[in-house]
Amino acid sequence: MKHIFVTGGVISSLGKGLTAAAIGTLLERRGLKVTIQKFDPYLNVDPGTMSPYQHGEVYVLDDGAETDLDLGHYERFTNSKLTRFNNLTSGQVYQRVLDKERRGDYLGKTVQVIPHITDEIQNRIREIGEKSEADVVITEIGGTIGDIEGLPFVEAIREFALNAGSNNVLFLHVTFVPFIKAAGELKTKPTQQGVAKLREIGITPDILVCRCEKPLNKELRQKLSLFCNVQYEGIIEEIDVEHSIYEVPLMLQQEGLDDLICRKLELKTPSADMSDWQDIIRKLVTPKNQVRIGVVGKYVELQDAYKSVYEAVIHGGIANDCGVKIERVEAEDIEKKGAIKTLHGYGGILIPGGFGERGTEGKILAAQYARENNIPFLGLCLGMQIATIEFARNVLNLKEAHSVEFSPETPHPVIALLDEQQNITNKGGTMRLGSQPCKLTPESIAAKLYNSNEINERHRHRYEFNNSYREEFEKAGLLFSGQSPDGNLVEIIEVPRHSFYLASQFHPEFKSKPNKPHPLFEGFIKAALACDRNRNV
Repeated sequence: MKHIFVTGGVISSLGKGLTAAAIGTLLERRGLKVTIQKFDPYLNVDPGTMSPYQHGEVYVLDDGAETDLDLGHYERFTNSKLTRFNNLTSGQVYQRVLDKERRGDYLGKTVQVIPHITDEIQNRIREIGEKSEADVVITEIGGTIGDIEGLPFVEAIREFALNAGSNNVLFLHVTFVPFIKAAGELKTKPTQQGVAKLREIGITPDILVCRCEKPLNKELRQKLSLFCNVQYEGIIEEIDVEHSIYEVPLMLQQEGLDDLICRKLELKTPSADMSDWQDIIRKLVTPKNQVRIGVVGKYVELQDAYKSVYEAVIHGGIANDCGVKIERVEAEDIEKKGAIKTLHGYGGILIPGGFGERGTEGKILAAQYARENNIPFLGLCLGMQIATIEFARNVLNLKEAHSVEFSPETPHPVIALLDEQQNITNKGGTMRLGSQPCKLTPESIAAKLYNSNEINERHRHRYEFNNSYREEFEKAGLLFSGQSPDGNLVEIIEVPRHSFYLASQFHPEFKSKPNKPHPLFEGFIKAALACDRNRNV
């Protein structure tokens, strides 16, 4: 089994996750089985209780694991089947070691970072390899080289490499080569310093992937090679992409990165066939159609808060050969300025998931505007609950209808706490999580889009539609087109005789890929495009 360890230097948010995912794409296209994992140095057990402002979106896997958003990149770029074993935090490591100490597993020894913490990290590296049966395991180390909390992980991969064999381990360091505008040139010194820090720890990178705004010339590559002790062919340029993150695999292939990796790891494989990926880029760069989508949320100023939603919308555009201009709409702005002024002109309106009361009334106004003006609407998780509240208030005339999450004393709790959540006090890892089955109503929009009457989708919620109101809603024309197999949980709602008005309690964005767009997003963009065309006739 071969291992690639991806580290980062100089600054955070360099795109290590995208680089790791792109490498996975290239190696898979060479016929190799790949799995990717993320090591996060923070002490939280997982990001499930962290604010989006702190950590971006929480990405949910089939097995219910709440993980880092980079695992979304891994799944979108590859066919790797990820589980909770693909995301490890310092919190998990220390928790496991301390549990062993309390049981007496260490037989009275003093428990230390070395060897006990580093051994536990190495055990996870071996464990993911065995469970996945992959040819290549790509491990991304979160944070930046030199961060004190990340040192145990870096030490662990150094120790692991000692025993794995030089042809079985490759160290790839993603670094930043800044362009100093005043000087008019790229500077290599930050990269030199970052690599020096890595070498102090005992790791010399085999490959440098250089994030930069301007191309690296031969002189700069030679300089980086000499001062960082990396072969010239191992200096890889990763310039800022012009159109889409999905250009990254093609860029790295053009730099010869996958050929170099295969040579260093002694992997004999054919070249990667990226023809279908090139077609994806063509549709992104020169689409035949264009549409504007308004995403109404409370974290819209933060790009990563709805990362999977934005990507799934783009995938829906790819399926329709349509360029999508996503415009982020602050829900509170709708409350201040009104829906007509804020939302006029969009081909479609989308309300993603979220928690907390702020912006709720603005989202309700957005759902009402879409329903009453025949504008394609897609609601996700909280977005479905918002659509339900809006329908109750404005169609059923239950003016004080609300969710008990936001208004515990509401006389019309159309959204209530799940039964199994009633006595739960811990916040972390206790929601309805992961892949759950759903039965679809035959001939509904959902069933037609999925081309099936049974599906499995990923969930992350505590609240649900209150079944005591189901009969009233159905009489008023709302269709419950998706339900749990026992019929107790509402999973999808639709408004018949509307251009497209559909909302799901689950998160379909987590299962969308650029080469396999999710059917709900494909249908939503198709309807939005038709709405735009009808508007312009």
